[in-house]
Amino acid sequence: MPAKPSVFKRIFLLCWNIINGTRKLFLNLVFFGLIIALIVTLSSEETLKVEDGSALVLNLSGTIVDQKRRVDPLEAAMKSGSAKDGSGEILLSDVIDVVNNAASDARISQLVLDLGHLRGTGMSKLQSIGDALNNFKETGKPIVAHANWFGQNQYFLASYADSIYLNPQGSVEIEGLGRYRQYFKSALDKLKIKAHVFRVGTFKSAVEPFIRDDMSDAAKEANMALLNDLWGSYSTIVGQNRDITSSQLSLSAKEYLAELDKADGQSSQMALNLNWVDELKTAEEFRLSMVDAVGKSADGESFKQIDFYDYLSITASHPLLLADNKVGIIVAKGQILNGSQPAGQIGGESTSELLRKARFDDSIKAVVLRVDSPGGSAFASEQIRQEVLALKAANKPIVVSMGSYAASGGYWISASADYIYATPTTLTGSIGIFGMVTTFEESLASIGVHTDGVATSDWAGFSVTKGMSPEIGAVIQRHIERGYKDFISLVATERDMTLEQVDNIAQGRVWTGRKALELGLVDGIGDLQNAVTHAAELAKINHFDTEVIQQELSPQDQFIQEMFASAAVYIPESLTQTTLVDKLLGEFSTLTDTLHSFDDPNGVYLYCDTCND
Repeated sequence: MPAKPSVFKRIFLLCWNIINGTRKLFLNLVFFGLIIALIVTLSSEETLKVEDGSALVLNLSGTIVDQKRRVDPLEAAMKSGSAKDGSGEILLSDVIDVVNNAASDARISQLVLDLGHLRGTGMSKLQSIGDALNNFKETGKPIVAHANWFGQNQYFLASYADSIYLNPQGSVEIEGLGRYRQYFKSALDKLKIKAHVFRVGTFKSAVEPFIRDDMSDAAKEANMALLNDLWGSYSTIVGQNRDITSSQLSLSAKEYLAELDKADGQSSQMALNLNWVDELKTAEEFRLSMVDAVGKSADGESFKQIDFYDYLSITASHPLLLADNKVGIIVAKGQILNGSQPAGQIGGESTSELLRKARFDDSIKAVVLRVDSPGGSAFASEQIRQEVLALKAANKPIVVSMGSYAASGGYWISASADYIYATPTTLTGSIGIFGMVTTFEESLASIGVHTDGVATSDWAGFSVTKGMSPEIGAVIQRHIERGYKDFISLVATERDMTLEQVDNIAQGRVWTGRKALELGLVDGIGDLQNAVTHAAELAKINHFDTEVIQQELSPQDQFIQEMFASAAVYIPESLTQTTLVDKLLGEFSTLTDTLHSFDDPNGVYLYCDTCND
């Protein structure tokens, strides 16, 4: 007769059965719940409809980007429902298309800016949206903005409205621009960690936090000049839109207090006094004013309206591409890493593959490379530039359109293009190079851990636990110096400048697009559409279509995303919202990703730290 299992084994089996049974129950509930939701969606006869005279509510939620990051298809589907918490991404091209379509849509009578969930977005992208808003106003249709509060980015777009309304308990937060960071030299000294830094460029300050406890005078000079230039663009545009002086936006603490006292301590009244807003209205007052302006919605609860996401879904067009004449658009967005990277990042191999695809496609006559990158790996940057040269050798013009930033490695991959466009507030330049190795021999020795042994050469004996010899350090520094010479030589050749001219504007210094045009680093000021038009002109084609050349989802991923996206609206909102824990983990994930991005095989980086804050 077999022995009975021990009491511990029986307890373990019981616990396992409970856990496994609960797991199966939960998965079944989720699976069948999604199936039911999908069936309900497919059987629903409800369709979106734009009522005549409706207002388009531009409720932008999230961050405006040139290319969305690749996410798990199920996660993407879960976030594509009605919950818009500001954690997602919106394509700049979608926003501009929606505004342009609404301008010519007789059913749309006006536009409402609802920007409460708009997150950090580069000035150049906001300005592109602002240009589209100006085109909308030229049709005679009004734009209004309403919010409980306006942050600096939100207010920039709101300034394009004909009327700005603010909640009486709200505020307008215009803070200006600043550049602060943490410095770790003293902490590293206490931990006995040595940071071996190799760089060329007076203003290449990416490594300063590891070798200083404060910002260097050179970095302060460069950062202050850059911030003043950017703030000048912001305050000039907003001042013109609101018919106020720039000084009315940039208040000192003393001036702010004086204005607040005039308003009896009420922030909203102060905003009204300074002409930052036109009128104070509660949400209900705004709703009633919109009902008077455009009429009551069919459900009788609000004014006639359609929001950005719904309008996008019903106006998205898929034109038939002309088989023989196309301008290809390739987006190079994010840090430049080695190997193959998903959408939303630049990979030495994956981005090169997109350029090769355009080169071997006979229907692609010209290419626009949309660069929105602070740089990264020097090796991967050169891989991509070599493919740019191959495109030119194939007699296909290539035009660069710079987004929010195209600096350091972002400038490297742009330099050999036939023509370079930047926006006035693009951050570019940062022509410099650095490398860094941290060693831990002293920190390990302090706890009694030592490294010793033998090797046939200095290189075989090098270890971060053993330290770095002066000779090895000198070799690395020489490689960095050579890399800098290569960088300025590349720029000198491509921009028809002398090495001395390039060196004077290089040294790691970051410039705005407007200043870069004066210095000869770019050819013109313009947006993506300007770049597409010029690429077609260089290719000598009058009638053409555009095609975005990008990585595609696998058939499995595409099926999952499309199947669950339509069902996501029926999923409880609590399951799709981002929790505090998710946000905290996301911050740690961002830090980990940044550290992981330093993956150059030679330890050499073309990276603009100023551009990626």
